[in-house]
Amino acid sequence: MTGQMAVPGALTTDLYEVSMALAYLREDMTGEAVFSLFVRKLPPHRGFLVAAGLESALSYLEGLRVGASEAAAFAEALHRPVEDLEPMRGLEFTGEVRAVPEGRIVLAGEPLLEVTAPLPQAQLVETCLLNQISHQTAIASKAARCVLAAGGRPVVDFSLRRTHGVEAGLRMARLGALVGFAGTSDVAASAAYGIPAVGTMAHSFVEAYEDEEAAFRAFARVHPGPVTFLVDTYDTEEGVRTAARVLRDLGYGPGCAVRLDSGDLGELAVRARRILDAAGLEEVRITASGGLDEYGVDRLVRSGAPIDVYAVGTRVGVSADAPYLDSAYKLVSYDGRPVMKLSAAKVTAPGAKQVFRGPGFADVVALREEEPPSGAEPLLETVMTGGRRVAAPATLAAARERFEADLARLPEEARRVVDPVPPEPVASEALSRLTDEVRSRIEERVYGGRAAAG
Repeated sequence: MTGQMAVPGALTTDLYEVSMALAYLREDMTGEAVFSLFVRKLPPHRGFLVAAGLESALSYLEGLRVGASEAAAFAEALHRPVEDLEPMRGLEFTGEVRAVPEGRIVLAGEPLLEVTAPLPQAQLVETCLLNQISHQTAIASKAARCVLAAGGRPVVDFSLRRTHGVEAGLRMARLGALVGFAGTSDVAASAAYGIPAVGTMAHSFVEAYEDEEAAFRAFARVHPGPVTFLVDTYDTEEGVRTAARVLRDLGYGPGCAVRLDSGDLGELAVRARRILDAAGLEEVRITASGGLDEYGVDRLVRSGAPIDVYAVGTRVGVSADAPYLDSAYKLVSYDGRPVMKLSAAKVTAPGAKQVFRGPGFADVVALREEEPPSGAEPLLETVMTGGRRVAAPATLAAARERFEADLARLPEEARRVVDPVPPEPVASEALSRLTDEVRSRIEERVYGGRAAAG
């Protein structure tokens, strides 16, 4: 299908990952490492996150290979002779990945993904995995809040023109569909993922004609099916009246709409509804766009504005209020030895983990080998072994089903658009004990038994 995103390769990494991987190889440090990818804390005004980006991350891992050209590029970047990079030639990902499937709702401090692989491999892939998972999880979470704000009304994606690149636009369209968007303006995304394509007209189309009525009639001649007229190029109320006259003259009704793109959308929607209803066009819908995200949609819905469809763009496509996640990819075990970081405000928990979800999102972060508490289910699944997927790539429909099921169980206070209260996962007793043991061992070694300062 057209429009599919290119899969990044071995060069998609930070230079220090290359430096470390090369050092590990030269030092024969190729034992089994476990790295955990998680979000330290939720962005402000978020009650949850939606796990996303796993499928593109797995495609990257499956295709990872350091060949002659990649080794030469690494050597040039390091200002080293290419012979020095010989240990990295032929490196591929041969490890295991356990992850939360796309579409599931996750919380701060919970691993979204854990990699178990020889240390040089697991280290080299850090940058790209963080890139894939962090960006897509941020966007999916923002889009999910738009769906909640709309309260069952259709939401469509108009973000492509202002996303940070065409690949980001493709991702936004896919992630919007994952959380329940009804369509996208991005034709490439529609072709790639089977998402309904939606769109109306621009102000330039209206301006190109002598007047609005001529523009609307021309558009209807070329597009004889249901049409949507953009009515705010000049005077919005007059634009609605003109649209109503054209629709009535042509006998158009069900499926047609007028679109409001500027001004006081709530008040204009009220006036537009009156005009349309007075013209006998009760079935003609009102679509609203123009700087909307979940906050704008929430305000309009709460005000009772008679808007039938919400089109969101820039603010959602770039996750304007929370454009990044405080995500991390940390070593938690090497060669059978649990490890952790003690840096102030960035302490990590040691050991490979599992997340057990109980009723009401009573989540427990536990060690991988622990048994689940009664009535709880594990979130992380084995999705890759030996560097290859264990199953075919998950479908968008399956991810959407997972999201909808989790959303239905999410506590109401976490679903709120304004002032949400996220559930707080807790650590299991076994994980807490291991954390204390490893901390004590490190402090004994580093501080000679003195309590760690700071």
